[in-house]
Amino acid sequence: MTGTAGLFAAGEEVSFSIRYFDQKIYYLEQEPIMIQITISNNSPETYRFKLADERAFSIDFDVRSMNNRLVEPAEELLRRRSSSGNIFFRELAVESGESFSFIEDLRRYVNIRNPGSYIVKARVYPELYRNASFSTGNAEKGAPVLQSNRLSLRLRPPALPGPDGKPMVMDPETNAALRREKIPPDEVISYILTARQKSQWDKFFLYLDLESMLNRDPVSRRRWLASGEEERQKMTENYRQQLSGAMIDGDISSIPTEFTIERTLYSGLEGTVTVLEKFKEGNYTTLKRYVYTLRRQNDIWMVADYTVTNLGTE
Repeated sequence: MTGTAGLFAAGEEVSFSIRYFDQKIYYLEQEPIMIQITISNNSPETYRFKLADERAFSIDFDVRSMNNRLVEPAEELLRRRSSSGNIFFRELAVESGESFSFIEDLRRYVNIRNPGSYIVKARVYPELYRNASFSTGNAEKGAPVLQSNRLSLRLRPPALPGPDGKPMVMDPETNAALRREKIPPDEVISYILTARQKSQWDKFFLYLDLESMLNRDPVSRRRWLASGEEERQKMTENYRQQLSGAMIDGDISSIPTEFTIERTLYSGLEGTVTVLEKFKEGNYTTLKRYVYTLRRQNDIWMVADYTVTNLGTE
């Protein structure tokens, strides 16, 4: 899946773009297809727009097959837009040089029934979509409709189950099943940081010991020890979702623009990797030093903990 480089703008200074939040191989009728929508203000003035609590009144998606056949809207979208009642929203202000992003599941907006290749575009309604009798491509008269860039989407037939009965997770770059390799700690860290830069969450999580990271918090650890196996699995999956949604432990899920591995120390069972990471924040670049703790499990190095030191900006 790839996206075009160009952005579509309001007044040529406020840009709207979409990208895959989690770059992966997508299958028909399987996991969500998460799209990140970003509004960037490149103008010298503050940009304000309305964002509905029910996102269906702020955005929708135009998805077409390669022969330009429009994919019909999802029944869920029709229900949300046809419900009576007030439209609750917030007026947001994006300052000059800043961006605002939110994430939506494409499957909640369109009903893709067949595997194949598609083109995805988003529409943004800064003054809200108020026509409850939804018709794709139409909007309230006079309200600006802003078009995004295009993404290519390929949906494969349902994935074959792996040895454990669960669908195999595939590498979007090689089309091979993702497997942990016996690589040293510094290569593990380089692997997960590169995966994060490419928004490849499955690869990012491949070498994270989510159980150990979850149990760093004393409250979570007490709950873990008091829980059975099924509840622990739910806790781990919930922690994974919170990490990918940047709702918890935001430092480890942040996207570095650059990173340099400064030092690697390890013995037979435990090691640390020190990394200088840079993050773009508006007009500044923030520097942080991460120290990752890894533990060796069945000859595989897994990230079990980390600490962060803020080093200022450059």
